[in-house]
Amino acid sequence: MLFFPTRPLSFRSSFHFPHQFCSKTITSTTTTATMHSSVSPSRESHKVSSSGEAAISVEEWQGWGTTSPIPAMVTQVVDDLKLLQKDSDADMIFGGNHGKLSGDFKVQEDKKHRATYQSLGDSETKLQFFSARQIACRVLGSRGYLCQKCWLPSEDCMCSKLISCPLWHRVRFWLYMHPKDFLRQNNTGKLLWQVFGIQAATLCLYGIAEHEEMMGGALKLAGKDKVWCLYPNKNAPAKSVKDSMAELSFSHVECPPETTDGGHSLNFILIDGTWSNSGAMFSRLKDRYELMWGDELPCIMLNTGASLMHKLREDRNHHGIAHVQQQRQ
Repeated sequence: MLFFPTRPLSFRSSFHFPHQFCSKTITSTTTTATMHSSVSPSRESHKVSSSGEAAISVEEWQGWGTTSPIPAMVTQVVDDLKLLQKDSDADMIFGGNHGKLSGDFKVQEDKKHRATYQSLGDSETKLQFFSARQIACRVLGSRGYLCQKCWLPSEDCMCSKLISCPLWHRVRFWLYMHPKDFLRQNNTGKLLWQVFGIQAATLCLYGIAEHEEMMGGALKLAGKDKVWCLYPNKNAPAKSVKDSMAELSFSHVECPPETTDGGHSLNFILIDGTWSNSGAMFSRLKDRYELMWGDELPCIMLNTGASLMHKLREDRNHHGIAHVQQQRQ
């Protein structure tokens, strides 16, 4: 599934999974209203002292929705930020709705991180550094402002409005998220583990080695016939959910959860990023799948035609061009 940071994506499917997939329906009607019809008030600037406050604990890291230990490169970025703060004698200040670095420290940090990025020898290390820096700054800049569970300002927390829904034990979602969507207040992908739980819907951050290795290991255990990516791949025929499931054996459908290991799970990779970022993310998934199994990553679509969201964007752009042309005439 491709999640867009600008709006939620809703869909309907005529295919029905076995009843074990979900034991009850989410019926809360107040959640949407709670997700703010108005813009949240701007956060106050958050200052990080040089006395060790910047360190990220395992408890804090996992509180944001991940099951992994703190990634090594994220820890390294935080240590570098603390060292720069000490050497430059400038305050590490985060401000704005997205908790970005600001002030004199931002100017100095920009110079340093650009120099570090250029000094890295290969594209893989550069990607890992880029992702770790984005994530480290977002965690530090969101402290004391965002609720760790719903990623909304604490005063707008919607956790009490969410209704949990146990997922069928053979299904596992992997939310493959771009670092620029991590801790975004209007991100909708986070709803997966908020509703289904972090074991049924696991966060995997793009460019974070520990996360991608964790997902790769689980997919390898499941086997190539139990892995799909929900993505509109234009270079290969994409199947519908119904057609993909029709080829699958459900011999273990009635197995109780305690007797079902990862080898029996159905794994769905859902890409969480903008259209521009999702292309690189999908390409990375394809390369890793091909390296693992020597085959094309199977894709499924919720509708057999072009993406509904993509149609809407094309129509909007078309009308926009026509409007400009009319104005020029």
